[in-house]
Amino acid sequence: MTATEHFERIHRIISVLDEENLKIINTMKKYGPRNLQQISRKSGVPYPTVYTRVNRLTDQGLLHTYAYPNFSKIGLARALVLLTPAPGREVLAREALKIPGYWLSIIRSSGECNGFYSLHGVPADSRQDFEQYLDQLIPSGLATSYRIFWLGEFNDVSSFDYFDLKKLVWKFPWATWLKLFLDEKKREKAEEQDSHKDSFDKNDLLILKELMLDARKKLSEFARLIGVTLPAAKYRFDNIVRKGLIKDYIINVLPYAPEISDLMEVRLDFKSETLLAAKEKMLHGLPFVISYSKIRGANSITTRIYLPRSELNNLLTLLSALVRHDILDRFSYMALDHMTIENQTFSYEFYKDESGWFYDNRQYLESLRKLVSSFEKEDFRMPSFQTGEVAPMLAI
Repeated sequence: MTATEHFERIHRIISVLDEENLKIINTMKKYGPRNLQQISRKSGVPYPTVYTRVNRLTDQGLLHTYAYPNFSKIGLARALVLLTPAPGREVLAREALKIPGYWLSIIRSSGECNGFYSLHGVPADSRQDFEQYLDQLIPSGLATSYRIFWLGEFNDVSSFDYFDLKKLVWKFPWATWLKLFLDEKKREKAEEQDSHKDSFDKNDLLILKELMLDARKKLSEFARLIGVTLPAAKYRFDNIVRKGLIKDYIINVLPYAPEISDLMEVRLDFKSETLLAAKEKMLHGLPFVISYSKIRGANSITTRIYLPRSELNNLLTLLSALVRHDILDRFSYMALDHMTIENQTFSYEFYKDESGWFYDNRQYLESLRKLVSSFEKEDFRMPSFQTGEVAPMLAI
């Protein structure tokens, strides 16, 4: 990429954030992305303009909308795994994370974990089995260590409140945010409980999987997918929404160009449950926080951060100040290489209406043994190198 191309790309990202686009995006965040007529009415932007802009941004790869499932309602538990591979076994370690099949995202990481950051949606009844599988990655010689965190509900909190439309620049008032953190009033501790598992079947999961790929997929496509009439597909979709199987709609727009930004996962360990409850809402609206989840069994939150590189030191200064003021016990962070992101939907193919979710550690451990024995093969011994192209979208 030439210097001219580099700066043209940065300008293209910022040029997307004009007044009408932000009205459309913010309305999508509030009401969902499926009904463009409703988005037009609520935003005050004429329908032809909404239709043209949404489709243009989508075609250019600058706008991606998808549904985030309510995992607990479909019998799955989310796990965050930090895996440190054994030297020279990085490719194998990455493949080993995929063997059980329930992975959602795998990204190369550096910092707190020099290896891989991965998210998994595991059958809730098989959490212990999944941990036992991960235990075997160490004696197999693929990894030197791992940590697992079971996560609470997912919260999408990305915001454009601090974008200056007149100057077309982002504002980062760090001193103001620190004061808000320190002044935030005490809140009652909110107990986070699993949403109860609801009734669903394989066809519900097929539709939910498609929505996870594209939230604006048409009802006619659902009808063809599961072999029903259009009214029957609409009834089923409405039922999915009514039962709360969709946790949230994600409206993914790059706020800053990847060439000048960093993608990170930051863990905040609070001094107490009371402080976590009091400060959690401060994460909403911060322009660099994409999403967050509480960590079960700890006074901690894990946050996905996307930030201009020039602001990284200010973020660390803010977090350090929160430790000194006894709000945080500690914090840790790792860089995520967006060029290495691999995503997939939840593993709907392992569900059967008659028997539920399939999970078999014996099968997975046998696959792990075969993977380890394949190390001498040429395809694992020869390295592959990524291209210099920049991935257009970020994982959530």
